[in-house]
Amino acid sequence: MQKHHKAKLCETKVENFGVKVGDLVIFDDVNFTLNCGELTALIGPNGAGKSTLLKSILGEVSHTGKLNYFDAKGKHLRPIIGYVPQTLKFDTTSPTSVLDLFQACLTWKPVWLFSADSIREKVSKILSRVQAEYLIDRRLGALSGGELQRVLLALAMEPLPDLLLLDEPVSGVDEVGMKIFYELAAKLCAVEDMAILLISHDLEMVKKYADQVILLNKRVLKVGTADEVFNSAEMQNLFFRL
Repeated sequence: MQKHHKAKLCETKVENFGVKVGDLVIFDDVNFTLNCGELTALIGPNGAGKSTLLKSILGEVSHTGKLNYFDAKGKHLRPIIGYVPQTLKFDTTSPTSVLDLFQACLTWKPVWLFSADSIREKVSKILSRVQAEYLIDRRLGALSGGELQRVLLALAMEPLPDLLLLDEPVSGVDEVGMKIFYELAAKLCAVEDMAILLISHDLEMVKKYADQVILLNKRVLKVGTADEVFNSAEMQNLFFRL
């Protein structure tokens, strides 16, 4: 798939991020820029701090540093951030449907006091963004891993975010489902002109779909295109040393 390289009209800057738990440094002095319309892959070994970095961007983990977002006019704003976790824990035997999930997340009223018909059209439209409107009445426990992640991706798109964070969204998903998910993510970048930061261990998919790659191991070791990062001394020393 041809990557999209357009004028960088808006950007999110992660500046001097650091997280410590007691005396343990999870990561420190992390700096990078995410451009709208681009998919950035965050790679690194287990324990590098990748998931914690996403949670610190979300504001769920205390950290040092600042997150700055600038719109197309250069105006400093508070970004809308969407998030897709690696897994969703729920009772797979529950009769809860995809529509029920959206109804619970998009309304303030208890599901049993609110007519699903009144929100059905809206949910169908949201699901259509990820080509999953046909799943609207499917029970959550009956979804494949890839289908569930597409549903969670659609949910993270409401409201439409400036920055979308994906924490290993295709972990445990088969190759076909993985390819569908990456293609959808790349398409969303281009069509919705948002920035996506995606944690991945699949270097082939990263090389094919990512506009930018960040190599993290407690700190940022390298930022660039997939070829630049994969062929760097930092990458070789981290992953391929004997």
